[in-house]
Amino acid sequence: MSSPGAEPFLSLQTQAARLLATTTKTPPQMQSISSRNLLKRLPWITVSSGTYRVNRRLQIKVGRGRVSFVQDGADVRIIPHTLTELAALRGYSGTGVLERLAGLFTVRQVTQGEVLAEEGQPIREVFVVAHGRVERLVTGEYGTVDHLGVITDGDQVGDEAVGVEDPTWSATLRCSTAGTIMVLNWDSLLELLNGEEGLRTHLEGFARRRALPQNRRGEAEIALSAGHEGEALVPGTFVDYELSPREYELSLTQTILRIHTRVADLYNDPMNQVEEQLRLTVEEIRETQERELLHNPDFGLLHNTSYDQRISTRTGPPTPDDMDDLLSMRRSTDAFFAHPKAITGFLRECNRRGLAVDATTLDDGSKALSWRGVPVFPLGKIGISDHNTTAIIAMRRGEDRQGVVGLLPAALPDETQPGLNVRFMGISDQAILRYLVTAYYSVAPLVPDAIGLLEHVEIGRES
Repeated sequence: MSSPGAEPFLSLQTQAARLLATTTKTPPQMQSISSRNLLKRLPWITVSSGTYRVNRRLQIKVGRGRVSFVQDGADVRIIPHTLTELAALRGYSGTGVLERLAGLFTVRQVTQGEVLAEEGQPIREVFVVAHGRVERLVTGEYGTVDHLGVITDGDQVGDEAVGVEDPTWSATLRCSTAGTIMVLNWDSLLELLNGEEGLRTHLEGFARRRALPQNRRGEAEIALSAGHEGEALVPGTFVDYELSPREYELSLTQTILRIHTRVADLYNDPMNQVEEQLRLTVEEIRETQERELLHNPDFGLLHNTSYDQRISTRTGPPTPDDMDDLLSMRRSTDAFFAHPKAITGFLRECNRRGLAVDATTLDDGSKALSWRGVPVFPLGKIGISDHNTTAIIAMRRGEDRQGVVGLLPAALPDETQPGLNVRFMGISDQAILRYLVTAYYSVAPLVPDAIGLLEHVEIGRES
């Protein structure tokens, strides 16, 4: 066949021949499938009852959280109930008093290089960082200035003076960026305490608990004796447990897959339509599962990492110093997880210093970048904020190492993969096959230092 006025073809053209030919096809492709390194690298344990309880030794030290704010133009105010994130106010429920206390904070705009407090000076104010970055600096043994860390948005300092006579600053506070600081004058707090017996009683109880014997991790001390001679009195002891341990219930992701019987009957050659539909659906469920393990507000790792295990970068970009600080916060760190752009930023900082980043061989024979012998796995689902920042996760994995573990059900009816089942729901009046596809999962850090975060990692700027 040829168009009018054109030279006639002497043989059958390929466009026409394809109508009668069998093409070679690929299975349906899916661009959103990622490497899913978190799912692959977590150790998974089975939960027979649907709930996993993490029993821990009694904790005396109260961890600190982060205060939240509401901003209306230049007006910044503390959200009152978030003041219970301060260690001294944890568990306090006096709503009216918290509102009065929040009203006592005043806004102070600070400039880069401004000193908020000097090491060794009396503590007369409590500082909460609404926005910006504040460095904690101390004088070293030989007169050098040592960097203890960075205080960023929502962090606070000064409340450690509660219950301490003549408290003094243990470090100098210097603003490394301009920002907004919320300030509570100590005299204003004392004046409030004089009229609020409930708050005063709560703070006195906090001071008593903090004075109890405890180890460096804040756990109740176990009385021991070592190095004694003769018939010394050996102390008696017991190990106390938390009375309200954390329980993790298995979460789920599920959908109903619908396929018309006409498609399943007539279009199954050369590929099974039901199997391909299920395969792509399961891939998307697994992608959602990994996202939930990171971002779910109830059990997601980014939301449930202890604030004591979060640090900020010193200058913005992820430097080797920042990675070393993150490593030093726990024993036996065996994995980093970072957004690919954060890994690129880290490699850029290493190049600036002339440092080589090694590769390590994993148990499955594959290779991965490593820092100090710890593999660095790309994980794009960590995400990037509107401020072009992200986070880097460091963790210790495994139940026997008191690390992070993934949770799966022990057994499921119609199970096709660990923790995932496909159940036939019948055929509707419209001749549509229906399959219920469900994945059950959760994740649990067994102790707080099993996981840590390097936060406010800037990926678009060089230091």
